[in-house]
Amino acid sequence: MNTTLNQRTVIASANEPQWLLDRRNSGSQNYSNLPVPSAKDANWRFASVLSEDIHAFNPAPMPEDDVRQYALSNSTLVEEPIAELIFVDDHLIQSKPLPKELSDKGVCFVSLNEAIEKHSDLLEPYFLKESTKLGSQKYFGLHASVVKAGAVLYVPKGVEINKPIAVYHWSNKERGLICPHTLIISEAQTKVSLIEVLASTTEENQGLNISISNIQAHPSANVQRKVIQNFNSKTLSFQLDSAIADRDTQLENIAINIGAEKARYENQVKINGSGAHVTMYSLSVAEGTQEFDQRTLQTHNAPNSVSDLLYKNALFDTSRTIFSGLIQVEEGAQQTDAYQTNRNLLLDQRADANALPGLEILANDVKCSHGATTGNIDSDELFYMLSRGIPHRVAMQLIVLGFFEEIIEKLGSDSLSENIRKLLEQKFSSKIKS
Repeated sequence: MNTTLNQRTVIASANEPQWLLDRRNSGSQNYSNLPVPSAKDANWRFASVLSEDIHAFNPAPMPEDDVRQYALSNSTLVEEPIAELIFVDDHLIQSKPLPKELSDKGVCFVSLNEAIEKHSDLLEPYFLKESTKLGSQKYFGLHASVVKAGAVLYVPKGVEINKPIAVYHWSNKERGLICPHTLIISEAQTKVSLIEVLASTTEENQGLNISISNIQAHPSANVQRKVIQNFNSKTLSFQLDSAIADRDTQLENIAINIGAEKARYENQVKINGSGAHVTMYSLSVAEGTQEFDQRTLQTHNAPNSVSDLLYKNALFDTSRTIFSGLIQVEEGAQQTDAYQTNRNLLLDQRADANALPGLEILANDVKCSHGATTGNIDSDELFYMLSRGIPHRVAMQLIVLGFFEEIIEKLGSDSLSENIRKLLEQKFSSKIKS
């Protein structure tokens, strides 16, 4: 990557508030001034440093009618969402608004552009305030300088939404840059579930995704966020997620990674209130020369809280995964329960799974553990299934799907779980030998 070409023009809409212009300019400066990540950096250990010239990727114009129709016809992963936004190349092409009874209660679910125009005061305390601490600060800066697409969800105190909200982001243009942004503000005693889907309209075009998600869960909020990444095999993807959990919150984040050539996923959570319970799940299937780079940070700043992380990866061919996770328990965060588990299933001897779990504990009354396992298909389990007349391909597929079922069942929707199984089966079908 040519570090002399780091200047990016801030992309701002007319009449943006000064606080947003300041954050955009700060992001642009960070992108220009911060060095390109190196394999020597602790947060990039074992990962392939991005070699593509990032400056070759640029925001794309509104896609043609046929592309928009393709996106609309294929935005079906989430069945019957209560509200929905669909983007192609960061352009909003369809919006299904919230039911009137929810909007009358003060719930707000709008595109980022509309939120900037109409709800600036709501955005200012949160938008672009939580940068990553896990290595991709430079790319966070690029995102901040150009972001124009995304979803803002605000749930006022005491409101429960019992059906999922869906957001689709499609990448289409060759060398197109998309920068989706998701902001969830869930006030006290609320309940909400948002599902985000990242995908490509074509198998041919190479794209770059730099997406950011931020969750603000206030006391006793119940927030579920699920993200499915299924870009084509030429796309480069950065997903930079953060969350803040207040007192007695229930916060669940599930990430499913299937596509992309290289995908880096950073997920950091701050637990700032006692009684909070945070779960972080991920499922990844890598094939060919795919590389999935996963970096996590669980920070406990308050006592009597729980965080539980489970990341599972299955690897074919010469694919690679990197998991690097850190649990931090700050002084005073007594009676913390924090767990971190990474499990890798190697389906080819050439595949490579790296695990770097870690603990930093400054309190003395805690229960914390971390662990990582890497192994192959259980030969006894496979033999048992074959001896019962199950064909080899079917047996292999059942074993791999069974490996993931622990996470799939946590999706909380029979239809979404079944759709994810179908996506996995499609990927398995060409990889599992008869």
